[in-house]
Amino acid sequence: MQNQESVTDEISLKELIEKVIEVFKFLRSKWLIIAFTGIIGGGIGLCYAWFKKPIYKAVVTFALEDDKQSGGGLSGALGLASSLGFDLGGSAGGAFSGANLIELMKSRKMVDKALLNPIKVGNDSITLADRLIEILNKRKKLEEEKIWIGNTLFPLGANQEQFSLKQDSILSVLYQHVAGENAILAVAQKDKKISIISVEVATIDELFSKVFAESIVKEVSQFYIETKSKKARNNVAILQKQADSIRSELNQAITGVAVVSDNTFNLNPALNVNRVPSTKRQVDVQANTAILTQLVTNLELAKVSLMKETPLIQLIDHPILPLKKDKPGKLKSLLFGVFLGAFLSALCILASRFFNNLMA
Repeated sequence: MQNQESVTDEISLKELIEKVIEVFKFLRSKWLIIAFTGIIGGGIGLCYAWFKKPIYKAVVTFALEDDKQSGGGLSGALGLASSLGFDLGGSAGGAFSGANLIELMKSRKMVDKALLNPIKVGNDSITLADRLIEILNKRKKLEEEKIWIGNTLFPLGANQEQFSLKQDSILSVLYQHVAGENAILAVAQKDKKISIISVEVATIDELFSKVFAESIVKEVSQFYIETKSKKARNNVAILQKQADSIRSELNQAITGVAVVSDNTFNLNPALNVNRVPSTKRQVDVQANTAILTQLVTNLELAKVSLMKETPLIQLIDHPILPLKKDKPGKLKSLLFGVFLGAFLSALCILASRFFNNLMA
C-alpha cells in the first residue's frame, strides 16, 4: 500500500515537472510577443519616471512637555497657596497630549489658520491657500467661474469670519486635500513611550512644503500654549490688578500720614484728639502694607506658574532647503516596466491557452 502511494506521489511530481517544462517551452515559443510587451512596459516606466514631478518632503519634529515632570518646590508652594484659598493655576491636564494633539494638528481650525499664513513667491507674498490652489492647477477654473477675481482669493490678514460662502467652500476642499484621503499632511508619534511628534508635508512644491509644515506647527503651538496657560494668565492678571489697587491705596495712606503730621506739628499735648486722623492713616498704611506683601508673594508665585506652563512645545528639527526629494529613478522604472510588461504578457498568453484548452 505504501509503495502504491509512493509511486502515485512520484508520478504526480513527474507530471508537475513535465507541465512546467511544457509551459516554459510554450512561453519560449512566444518570446517575441513577450519581449515586445516588455519593451512597451519599459518605455511606459521610463516615461513615468521622466515626467513624474518630484515630491518634496518637509519634516518638523518637536517634543511635547510632560506635565508629570514638575518641580517639587514649586508644587509645594502652589499647593500651600491653594490651601490658603489662592488659585495660582497649573497644568490643564492631558487634553492635548499624545493622540489628542495629533488630531488637533489635523483639525479643520488649525489647517485653515495655517493656510492663511503668508508665503513669498518671487517678489509677492500670498497666502498658502492661494499657493495650494495654484499647485493643484485650480486657479484657471476658478477664474473662469468668476470666483477668483484679482491677484488673490484669500487676501493676507483677512478675517476668516468675513469670508463668503464660496471662500469657505474652497477652504473645505483644500482641507480635504491637506488632511483627508491621500493627504499631504502626516502627523505621527514616533513612539508611545516618548513624547516626540513628527509632522511631515509632502507636495510637488519645495517651498510650500517647508512653509506649511512650519506654519501648522506654529499655529498648533500657539493654540496649545494659550489654552494650557489660560488659567495661569488670568490669575496673573487678577493678582496684578489687585496689587496695583492696594499699592495705590498705600501711597495715598502714606501721603495722608504726611499731611496730617504737617497739620499737627508743634500741637499742644493737651489737644490729643487732633492726632486721631494721623493714627488712622498709620493704621491704613500698616494694613495696606501687609495686604500688599501677601499679594506680591502670590503674584510672584503665579508668574512662576505661568512660566512653567510656557513654552509647552520644544522644536527639535525643522526643514532646511533643499528638501529631501522623492522621485522614481529612470533605471529602476525602466526595469520594473520591462518586468511588469513581460509578466502580464505571459500571464495573458497562459490564460488564453488555458481557456482554449478548456473550450476544446
